[in-house]
Amino acid sequence: MAAAEHSPLIAITSGEPAGIGPELCVRLAQARFPARLVVLGDRELIAERARATGQVVAIRDYDPGQPAGRAPFPGCLEVLHVPLAAPSQAGQLDARNGAYVLALLDRALAGCVSGEFAAMVTAPVHKGVINDAGVPFTGHTEYLAEHTSTPRVVMMLAGDVGEGADRHPLRVALATTHLPLKDVPGAITPALLREVITILDADLKRKYGLARPRILVTGLNPHAGEDGHLGREEIEVITPTLEQLRREGLELIGPLPADTLFTPPVLARGDAVLAMYHDQGLAVLKYATFGQGINVTLGLPVIRTSVDHGTALALAGTGQADPGSLFTAVDEACRMAALATPARS
Repeated sequence: MAAAEHSPLIAITSGEPAGIGPELCVRLAQARFPARLVVLGDRELIAERARATGQVVAIRDYDPGQPAGRAPFPGCLEVLHVPLAAPSQAGQLDARNGAYVLALLDRALAGCVSGEFAAMVTAPVHKGVINDAGVPFTGHTEYLAEHTSTPRVVMMLAGDVGEGADRHPLRVALATTHLPLKDVPGAITPALLREVITILDADLKRKYGLARPRILVTGLNPHAGEDGHLGREEIEVITPTLEQLRREGLELIGPLPADTLFTPPVLARGDAVLAMYHDQGLAVLKYATFGQGINVTLGLPVIRTSVDHGTALALAGTGQADPGSLFTAVDEACRMAALATPARS
């Protein structure tokens, strides 16, 4: 039987309706992936955004009873219709559609948990408008963790760097995510580091197929504390935790000064980086990979990848938004889903 007949079924949420997500999803119809893709969103919104951006696409309603390997013909987009709460105009946020955005996530997540979908890919949402709708929301990562009762998840961004034969993946995971900088030192505890590193190690094995992942760990302070002269978190928290985990068999390198860790000779020693806080790791990664980078949520019971950019309201409806990050996120979800699914003959 042809391998295509066992292609994974991937759910793609179209995100904030006033942003670039719907039109980026339309662009998927012109590309080929080793999977059947299903875009979750309002059918008329997606058709309107295709017309506005000059994209010719045939929209087909999603049929969950159709065999998973049956991908639509080129130029066709399969859509699982979720109706808007209110009409949406490109670039104009409307809090009435906050619940719609969450409904997309809920439907994709339910399908992943039930086994209907092999993975989910998320287009960008606007945190502010969801909060304006009366729903406390700090981000996809936290929302998906809460709704799968997952006590700890890890945000990791990834993308390829270098050129030609020297091109290689850069993966940066975060010990803390959306915290004010003043709260980071207190949040870096042995318990947190143990949880985050254990999840990172496990998913590098399970979702990336790395038998023995090498993890480069940054220090918190400049020069990794410089022997306590610039801070004692490395001495009192980070180093003892890494030593304990090494005794348990994990391959950890650090704590290393963040300003020199992100150089080719050091990066070549590892498969992923663990940064202590958001901008310490992501400023470097986004500089190196922006437009092609992706976000991966580790620790969830489902596969979830995402774009590494926001809703870009100013570009919505213009056709100028770059679909590169979405395409990469879909590629990564397909690869992970295939790795998680035993091959069939």
